[in-house]
Parts: sequence; structure tokens; C-alpha cells
Amino acid sequence: MDRGLVIVESPAKAKTINKILGRDYVVESSMGHVMDLRGSSMSVEIENNFKPHYSIIPGKKKIIDRLKKIAKDKRALYLATDPDREGEAISWHLSNLLGKDKEIRRVIFHEITPGAVREAFQNPTTINMDLVRAQQARRILDRIVGYSLSPLLWRKVGRGLSAGRVQSVAVKLIVDREKEIRNFIPQEYWEIEAELQRKHQEQIFKAKLEKIGEEKAEIKNKEFADDLVEKIKKEKFIVERIELKQKKRNPQPPFITSRLQQEAFNRLNFSTEKTMRVAQQLYEGIDLGKEERIGLITYIRTDSVRISESSLRELRQFIQERFGRDYLPSTPHQYKSKKSAQEAHEAIRPTSVWREPNKIKEFLTPEQFALYELIWRKFVSSQMSPAVFEVVDVNIQAGKYIFSAGGSKLIFPGYLTIYREEEMGGNILPPLAEGEELDLLNLVPSQHFTKPPPHYSDATLVKALEEKGIGRPSTYAPIIQTIITRNYVRREKGYFYPTEIGMVVTELLEESFPEILNLSFTAEMEERLDEVEEGKVDWVNLLHEFYEPFKRKLNIAQVSMREVRKEVVATDQFCEECGRPMVIKWGRKGKFLSCSGYPECKNAKPITTGVKCPVENCGGELVERKSRKGVFYGCSYYPHCKFTARKLPKVEVETKE
Repeated sequence: MDRGLVIVESPAKAKTINKILGRDYVVESSMGHVMDLRGSSMSVEIENNFKPHYSIIPGKKKIIDRLKKIAKDKRALYLATDPDREGEAISWHLSNLLGKDKEIRRVIFHEITPGAVREAFQNPTTINMDLVRAQQARRILDRIVGYSLSPLLWRKVGRGLSAGRVQSVAVKLIVDREKEIRNFIPQEYWEIEAELQRKHQEQIFKAKLEKIGEEKAEIKNKEFADDLVEKIKKEKFIVERIELKQKKRNPQPPFITSRLQQEAFNRLNFSTEKTMRVAQQLYEGIDLGKEERIGLITYIRTDSVRISESSLRELRQFIQERFGRDYLPSTPHQYKSKKSAQEAHEAIRPTSVWREPNKIKEFLTPEQFALYELIWRKFVSSQMSPAVFEVVDVNIQAGKYIFSAGGSKLIFPGYLTIYREEEMGGNILPPLAEGEELDLLNLVPSQHFTKPPPHYSDATLVKALEEKGIGRPSTYAPIIQTIITRNYVRREKGYFYPTEIGMVVTELLEESFPEILNLSFTAEMEERLDEVEEGKVDWVNLLHEFYEPFKRKLNIAQVSMREVRKEVVATDQFCEECGRPMVIKWGRKGKFLSCSGYPECKNAKPITTGVKCPVENCGGELVERKSRKGVFYGCSYYPHCKFTARKLPKVEVETKE
């Protein structure tokens, strides 16, 4: 039998599919993309309707040669890359390189299970050129922006800098948040809480001052708070109103990519990159013993909350058998995806709900188990009955002063049985009656200050990108990884801070290219690329619409953009090599010390913190450095002194008696 050649992206995926298909096919891996725009130049003929020039990616020639050799005697070429733009582009390039005189068959599946894979091979399709054009348009668009702005930044700031259409917008979000935090002025406010008790009973509960007459209680200083306390003490506390009701809390839909990244950060402390790496392993296949290898979850790059009818039936049967009829709603919950979602995809779910996490724990790494359990629990909970709380709200009147107290009690856990969330809180209130008088035990004023918005974390940055329409499911993790790698932001204890160079580059780009850093413009471009994918917009016209105004702005910026690299600041330090004064300049990593005699003298070094190295007889100073794990401090005499620390040592200050 003439076996066909099947090509996928990764060895792990190839191994899983090979086990499913058996000896009927040869399954090989391309190791991701095999062709791209040439790296030495823009490789786009702008004047010729943006004609791209592709070449084999360096290091992939041996892979292509091997695939050509295997394909030589095969009649059919099966392209089983991922079901998205990138996967379609990989298939297209492979078909061009290997498909001469071959039957080209595109096979698409959203989970790597025997049923899904065999069905896809029984019903092959063709390469979707609309998807290819959308990917190509994005790649060309990003190449034009990157290859135009990066050389500009080299001339104006320092060599090695880069800019990107989406990455620069992500940096701007972080820079803008930093400015908000730095400019924030805390506002003082006070709250007053009453400790109350029913007459002749021991239970104490608390109520908060909410209103003074008809106005909201706004207490801005201690004097006003103390004055109110003295006045309120003289009043009788009467229960004015009691509202008792049941409140349902409905489950949320199964995960889409952005929600998975957010929850994995909040619950598991996974970065976006780690979440996607582990999820890819679960999707591509895990060995479960007894020669069984299978994908445990569906495709991981999706913005759709849809699940298939077969998986819904299986899930409802599972809930009824495991938890009973009370936990299964009479009709399935219906969830709506956002308008731009790709409904051909499903939500991220286990490929079989019966494959419970604890049953396969022995075959998974701790990270794989944690993420699989999170996905499994979210999926199961999404079709369970709502949780039901008994909620009580009480208004207590003390003259013209109105206090409120609230409490809640879980009376039916529903989906919270499987997916715990922060429950509705409040006091455990005693049984109260309208009109009854309460004993005041204490009035407690407390001082507070308004807080600035927090720095972005992996979770909140992904949420912001998604809400503002920046990027798509496959891009969130690469965006974050890029801006960290390029030293525009740093991650400290899970939160993002812009670097000095990140703030300067953002300021320059915002002045000269406001559209590039405009959130609405970037979101609109994402929507236009979606329309290319849907066959509604011509990709060449889209690029022309973008390029003409961009080129005009670029020509102006070449002349008018501030030349930061020429800005020098004198210091009181002198060059150890030639004796001339040292000056502060800008470079790819920010400010640094350089000899004023450059280029005759090329002495340069990082700016120190002013803190001496604690190693005895060293004499060096500590310098801020950056590694994969974040910022640390090292001796300026490295490699002769290898002292490092995560925090600056405390400096002892001498005091004169």
C-alpha cells in the first residue's frame, strides 16, 4: 500500500498521531514554520503590491531535505498543522516546497483523539487561502512597521532597539499605568463601623455608616470622624429594614485562551508563556500507559466558548452520575462568544470528561496536572446548577445616620462543589426584627487612603489586551515574552514595570506615530485582518490603506524625532583609561556611562547604584542587572568579583556624636 506522508508541527504531536494512524501513514514533524520573509531585509516589494519574498528559515534546510526525501515516493501529502492562520500558512509553505506532483490534502481537527483524527483523515479538505492571506498580511504589516521604525530608533536612541505594531501598544499600556501610579495623589477618607448586639444576647455583629440623612457619608478627616462618633453615640440604634432573599450565582463558560491565561496566573502563579507551553503539551498528547497516547485537551488557541453536541451530552451524563440530578440543570447553559470569535473552534475542554484528573495524575508532571485539573474543573462546572445563597441586607437607623450590615449563607453549592470561587461574604448576622432596638457596644472610626491602580500582571495585561481588542488568542503570550526580552518592561514578583528605555521609546513613538500607538487604531486593524480571514477584505488594499499615511509620518520623523543618543549629561567621574570626563548616554539597555573621548576611547560601563559591594577589599559598586528571572544587583568588577543580590544591601549611615 502507498502510504501517505503526514506532516505536523512538533515531534510530540507527530508521536501521538502516529500511534492513532498506525502503519497506514508516515508521520513527520516540520518543527514549526519552515519559511518566512528573508531576515536580512524587509523582503517586501511595496511598490509591487507588497509582494513578499520568502526563504527557508535558517536551520530548517535539513528538515526540508529530509521531508523531500521521504515524500519522493508518496502519492499523497497530508498537512495536519494547527487549525488557525499560522497552521494554514505552514501548510501552504509545505505544499509549495513538497507538493509537486502530489495530492495535497489538508486535514483539520481540534483535538488529538482517535475519533477526531480518523474523521479528519476520512474527510480531508483544501488549504484555506483566506487564512493564509490574513497571516501573510499580518506578517507583512509587522515587517513594514518593524523594519521601518527599528532603524529609526537606532539612529535616534541606540542600536539594537526594535519597535512593533502590537508590542509597542502593549508597552504603552504598561507605561501609561506607571505614569498613573507616579502621578497619583492619595486622598484621605474615614469610615465608621458600629459594633452592635441584640439585647440580652451574646452575638456581636458590625454595621457600617453609609448615609447621613439622604446623602452618602463622606468623611474626609479625623476631626469630622471624631465629631460624628460623639453625635452618633447619643442616638438609639433601631432596625429600620430587613431584606431577605435568595441569590443565584451562575457558573462561567469553559475557558477561552485569555481566560485560561488569567486563571492560571491567579490560581497557579503561571506566566502566560508557561501556561501555553504546558497547555501545548496536554493538547499534543500524553502517554497514559498500556501503549495509549492521547491529547488530553482540545485546541488551546481559541476565543470561542462553544462546545460540541457530543461533548455536551457526555458532560451532562457525567454530572448526573457523579453528583445527582439536583446538580444538573433541566436545560444546558447557553454561552455567547464575543462577536469576533472563531466559531469553528471550541472552548478549551478535556477531550473526555471521564478522564478525571486524579485518575491520570501518575502520568502527568505537577505542572501538567495542575493545569489539566483547572481546565477539567472549569469545564465540568460550566454545565452544573447555579449556587444558591441566602442573602440578608439590613438598614439600621441611628437618628439621621443610616448604617448597613449584610450577610450571606450558602444553602446549595451547585457548581461551587467542583470549582470554588470567592464566596459572597459578610457578617453572620443574628436573627433580627424590624423595629427592634440594638445595643451599641462600640463605634470605631478608621482612616484610609485611596490607592493608585495596580501594576499590570500577566492576568490583568492579557485582560486589558483582550478588552481593547489588541492581539488575538495566539498572540498574547508572544507579545508579553517579546516586550520582556527586548528590555522594554521587566517582570518583578509577577507584575510589570516599564524600564527607562521602554518609557523613552514609547514617548518618541507616541509623538511621531500616534496612530501606531493608538489602541482603537490597533484594534480596528485586528478586525480588518479578521475580515481578510473571512474573505471580506482584500489584503493588498488593506496594506495600501495603512502604508501611505505611515510612510508620510516616517519621512517627517526621520527629520523631527528627538535625537536622544546625542543627548549627554556630564558627570564628576573620570575615565580610568584616558582620564577624560565620563558622560551619561543612552543605549539599547538604557542609560550608561561613556568616555567623552569616544570614539578614540571606547571605555563604557553601566551606571552604578552608589552602593558599595559588601565583599571585603573589593572596592566595586553594585550595578542593576537583568536576567531571565528579573532584576538583580551585581558588582561592577565582575567577573573578578561575582557578588550578586536580589535586593540592595542596607547602607549603614555614620552618625557623629
